[in-house]
Amino acid sequence: METKVFSIDGKEVRTIELNDNVFNREVSDGCIYHAVNNELANRRVGTACTKGRAEVHYSNAKPYKQKGTGNARAGDKKSPIWVGGGTIFGPKPRDYSYVLPKKVKRLAMKSLLSLGILEDRLVVVEDFTTESGKTRDLSAIIKNFVQDETRTILILKDDDVMMRRAAKNIPYLRVLSYNRLSAKELLYGRKVLVLETAAKNLNEFYGDK
Repeated sequence: METKVFSIDGKEVRTIELNDNVFNREVSDGCIYHAVNNELANRRVGTACTKGRAEVHYSNAKPYKQKGTGNARAGDKKSPIWVGGGTIFGPKPRDYSYVLPKKVKRLAMKSLLSLGILEDRLVVVEDFTTESGKTRDLSAIIKNFVQDETRTILILKDDDVMMRRAAKNIPYLRVLSYNRLSAKELLYGRKVLVLETAAKNLNEFYGDK
C-alpha cells in the first residue's frame, strides 16, 4: 500500500510504499489485549508485604487462663483475630512478570500499526532530528501535526539521544525506537508520527516473519 509522506511543516512531499503485512492487515484484538496486559504486568513492582502471626512482634504469653473465664480459649495475642495480630493470607513480595510468545507480540504490533492506518492516526514524516536537543525545536515540529496536545507517539529510526532529550519536557509526547515498540503506547496514542526511515525499517523488521 502507498501512503503520504509529510514534511516537518505538515505538507505532503511524496508517497512511500508500506508493507501490507505490517500496515494493512486484519487487526487481532486478542493479541493486542494480551500484549498490553503483558506490558502492564511486567511493570508491576510486587513489593506489597504483610506479616503473618509468626512474624509480628508480640508476646507468646496467653492473654488469660485457659479455663474459668467464660471466654473462648486463646493461645497468644499474635493470632489474626486480635488487634495487632498477624494477617491471614496477606500479600507477599512476588514477581508478576511473564513471557509472552514472540508470535503473539509481533502480531500485536502489526495489528496496532494497521489500526493506526485504519483510524487515520498514523502519519509518516520525513526524517528529521534536533541537533540542539532543545525542547522548543521539537515542540515546534510536533505542533504542525498535533493541535490540541493530545497523546502523541514518535517512532524513531534509531536511538537518537538528542531527540529523546528534547522530548523529555513535552508531557504528551512518547518516543519509541522502531525495534522497541510499546503496545500500550501505540494503543492509547491519539497520533502516531513515524519517521520515513523508521517506516522502511518497520517494513523489514516485521514484514517477513
